[in-house]
Amino acid sequence: MKTYEIREKYLNFFKKYNHEIIGSASLLPDNDPTTLFTGSGMQPIVPYLLGEVHSSGRRLTNSQKCFRSQDIDEVGDNRHTTFFEMLGNWSLGDYFKTQQIPWVFEFLTKELGLDPNRLYVTVFRGNKKLGIERDVVSVLLWKDAFSSVGIEAVDIDNSEINGLQGGKIFYYDESKNWWSRYGMPEKMPSGEPGGPDTEMFWDFGEDLGVHEKSKYKDNICHVNCDCGRFLEIGNSVFMEYVRTEKGFKSLPSKNVDFGGGLERIVAAENNVSDIFKIDVFNEAIDVLEGKSGLRYDENTEIKKAFRVILDHVRAATFLINDNAYPSNKDQGYFVRRLIRRAVRFGKKLGIDNEFCGLVAEKFIEKYKVHYSDLEINRVNILEKLVDEEKKFAKTLIKGEKEFVDMFEKNNGISGKDAFILYSTYGFPLELTQELAEEKGQLVDKDVFIKEFRKHQDLSRAGSTQKFVGGLADDAKETVRLHTATHMLHQALRTILGDHVVQKGSNITQKRLRFDFTHPQKITKEEIKKVEDLVNVNIKKDLIVEYQMYDIKDAKSSGAIGVFDDKYAQLGGKIKVYNIGSESEGVCFSKEVCGGPHVKRTGELGKFSIKKEESSSSGIRRIKAILEQN
Repeated sequence: MKTYEIREKYLNFFKKYNHEIIGSASLLPDNDPTTLFTGSGMQPIVPYLLGEVHSSGRRLTNSQKCFRSQDIDEVGDNRHTTFFEMLGNWSLGDYFKTQQIPWVFEFLTKELGLDPNRLYVTVFRGNKKLGIERDVVSVLLWKDAFSSVGIEAVDIDNSEINGLQGGKIFYYDESKNWWSRYGMPEKMPSGEPGGPDTEMFWDFGEDLGVHEKSKYKDNICHVNCDCGRFLEIGNSVFMEYVRTEKGFKSLPSKNVDFGGGLERIVAAENNVSDIFKIDVFNEAIDVLEGKSGLRYDENTEIKKAFRVILDHVRAATFLINDNAYPSNKDQGYFVRRLIRRAVRFGKKLGIDNEFCGLVAEKFIEKYKVHYSDLEINRVNILEKLVDEEKKFAKTLIKGEKEFVDMFEKNNGISGKDAFILYSTYGFPLELTQELAEEKGQLVDKDVFIKEFRKHQDLSRAGSTQKFVGGLADDAKETVRLHTATHMLHQALRTILGDHVVQKGSNITQKRLRFDFTHPQKITKEEIKKVEDLVNVNIKKDLIVEYQMYDIKDAKSSGAIGVFDDKYAQLGGKIKVYNIGSESEGVCFSKEVCGGPHVKRTGELGKFSIKKEESSSSGIRRIKAILEQN
């Protein structure tokens, strides 16, 4: 089957069991201070798993776009990607294990036709010290499921020590089969919910000799050994416990969260142990083979270069589509790193001219049926990709010159020098190492890593003072500035024109930063008019309130904001904040937003713009504060 076929089969399968299909949230999370990116299917649903009521009901399903920046260095093997889709289904206090496990088994074996003899599962072995029981309920349900197709499923413990032992169901501890927002159960604070999970694995077969060829060959092979023989394709989390001062107790209302890697399920259904052999990559591989004159399967190093390019260009395509543009900061840093790394591996393949745009076009064609905004944003995506590719070509030329100067000046290149080339000129460590080797010298990678981590620590310390893409926290000052941002947005549209569209915001307790579309620098007179318009409406002490709308009705009502897939997480219902009462005819601003906000504008004080500057091509940036009257 093709990827789109399996995605549709999954959504329709759970629709049959009365699940509401909701859209994918953006890869850039809204008002979530914990992360830069949406890294799992569960992430946008967490508020509802924790008790908030979802407008689409208690049974939900979707395919969620995900990006995990921490996996960048893992890409190159047969299964790791930074971008992926996660198939999900959720029960918000409705059904539980008794329904979930048979449904997942039915989907995998009946709908997709996967051979149940090659399916294996893991369950939580329990923790007596914490008073959490072994998940015997899931074990019995899995035994029944396998029995329904004539398979006796034996449950085995300690497979990581003793191997598979003919088992079908394997027990693992909380490091493998437990979920909470805080990780391990002992780290959970009082009042925090969590629970065991059960994971599904596909066996590509012992006869392939995957384990013996891997770096884990000297270890016992088991489903969680990461050798590549077994591929995790799904995971059902059962949120059934809450941590208390006295230990763990059962939750009165229990939730289910299933996540299944779409690409991995496609690989299993196609029985190809290499994820990059599934249909979504085929045409992109053809482009790279044509540009390089090399074959994907030629050797291990070539295969790794292909995989890195395929993953990174696909991820960058989707990130740019969600308004994360190449830059040196925040989400843009990772987009830039992805593109530059792809170019770097293109160079390894002998590709000296532009190729990222050509590869991205193939992904847009593959995904546009499900993600129609890719086609809408095609020109912008390709422009940003190609522009960054061209910039990096210049960086490589400049970096090589700096390398020569540095080498001659210092009679060599130290690890610290290599980091300066990387951090200042964007020159990859791999290139520095290659050039140094040509001159008979090795670069001290440990020193480079030490400098890199020092830089990361400084960056993290700085990032604790802000929240990328939204609110730093829910402190009163931050909330006041959030409401002021809405008023600024509307004022800019009133003074400059309706072409003004928000392109990003960053709000701390001290200031707001607002990025928006506008072709030229704003004059001092225009800035004054914007300030005055905001302050006039602050003095009116307008009420701030929200209403829930269908997306279609929100658009027709005149609300501003980005009406993309992320708002469909509310099942087609979105929250629209009004500043001023429409019924009283004094509505100043009407904007799609999740909140939070002040109750009345009179709480804000005096609005003052402190800086106006260019953020990127066609994008302006304003920094502003609120002063006490």
